[in-house]
Amino acid sequence: MARKHQGPEDFAEGAFRIFQEAIGETPKTEPEKPKNEAAVALGRLGGLKGGKARAAKLTPEQRSEIARNAVKKRWAKGKSGQ
Repeated sequence: MARKHQGPEDFAEGAFRIFQEAIGETPKTEPEKPKNEAAVALGRLGGLKGGKARAAKLTPEQRSEIARNAVKKRWAKGKSGQ
């Protein structure tokens, strides 16, 4: 079973794939199926309103605690990176 490549292929991989297709070693790759535009729009709509809806649901104390934890994480990450 061939391993599934993650990420973009580099120049050598692309050339090897084209060579294999030219000599008939592997089947030609199929282009990706187009996405359902309605599903894309619906997912984007949820993503656009998600953060605002979450912020409206939280109390000021909860938002403050989340921000405090984020600052602690950023400072801890910065100290070890130097």
